[in-house]
Amino acid sequence: MNEKIAPQKFPILFLGSQIAVGGAQHLLLSKSRWFHERGYPVIAAFFYDKEGLYDLWRRESPFPLINLQGWNKKRSPINVFRLLRALFRLYWLIRENRFTVVETFTHQSNLLGLPLAWAAGVPVRFASHHGRVANFPPWLIGVHSGIVNLGIATGMIAVSTRMCELAVKEEGIKPDRITVIPNGIDISTEVLLDEQERLSYRQSLGVSPGDFLVLSVGRLVHPKGHRYLLEAMPGVLKRFPHTVLVIAGDGPLRESLEAEAQALQIEQSVRFAGSRKDVPRLLRLADCFVMSSLSEGLPVALLEAMWAGLPVIATNAEGIGEVIVDGENGLLVPTADSSALGQAIQRIMSDEALRERLGREGKAQVANKFSIDHMCKQYESLFLQKSEVNA
Repeated sequence: MNEKIAPQKFPILFLGSQIAVGGAQHLLLSKSRWFHERGYPVIAAFFYDKEGLYDLWRRESPFPLINLQGWNKKRSPINVFRLLRALFRLYWLIRENRFTVVETFTHQSNLLGLPLAWAAGVPVRFASHHGRVANFPPWLIGVHSGIVNLGIATGMIAVSTRMCELAVKEEGIKPDRITVIPNGIDISTEVLLDEQERLSYRQSLGVSPGDFLVLSVGRLVHPKGHRYLLEAMPGVLKRFPHTVLVIAGDGPLRESLEAEAQALQIEQSVRFAGSRKDVPRLLRLADCFVMSSLSEGLPVALLEAMWAGLPVIATNAEGIGEVIVDGENGLLVPTADSSALGQAIQRIMSDEALRERLGREGKAQVANKFSIDHMCKQYESLFLQKSEVNA
């Protein structure tokens, strides 16, 4: 009788750039927890704490979480020495823990972490590609491609087929160096609110019982396309005056977006909710979810909204089109098109049956294809395969 041999629980390092609220960070922590719960010795590390969340994240993490203190957001000249010290700390962290696998989560951490992992003799070293990188000089793109193509990295993991295609076309990554593993979210638990809790929570955001709440979640940066969402709202409000747009997230564009809302004379119907830890609860308050991004890998916020059963409207940016089938489990609109966004929101608002169907089908799509369990089992299989090859 042949017995299935249990996989060896080898040590893993997951390395990110900055401690901040974002999709890549969410995935790093979720993946760390999944592997930790299955007996793998896991350490999560970041080069610096951008948003002052390190102490909180460390308390909430059942696995070791390390801030390498390699940067200061004030961008002082001393940062060069901080970074060198962080690289030295990272090298010794890798040597002391004898990691079998190191995975890095951003282009920055790919560039910094993978050569050190290679030099320290880590057998399996994966870069990951979560989306287009803004303001990256061509020479750094060339260095990054060399790390992946020349074997300093074992390979690269792209979070969508479209991201894989862009990495090949725009960055020169060899196709045989890339594995596609779509993102996933934790569907083991659901946030449930009774009607009184929902009404009370909506009221705390300035949303009345009769208002239609349109929710958007994402950092206030140019690639998220919030300006186009704001530009869509005057037309929506003209037809449906009892509409409130809640934007959860913070970032460098907050002041300019608030000014844009005032210029459009819609500030009374827009709530800038800031960075939130209660996004799962916010999703339970909303009537629909909108993602206006200009560029995306495969967004976690979109998957979470679908799992919450919300009808979703999203731009057809990169990996989004691999999740949403227009008219079946959501509505797709072109990027940078405020008119199309407005029309889609009005369509959702005017058709209750459509809202219910899209919400139901979207939730089923996430359960079938985009759970964290489904995602991490693919990572585990890939790590095991490569560790055996390099044994």
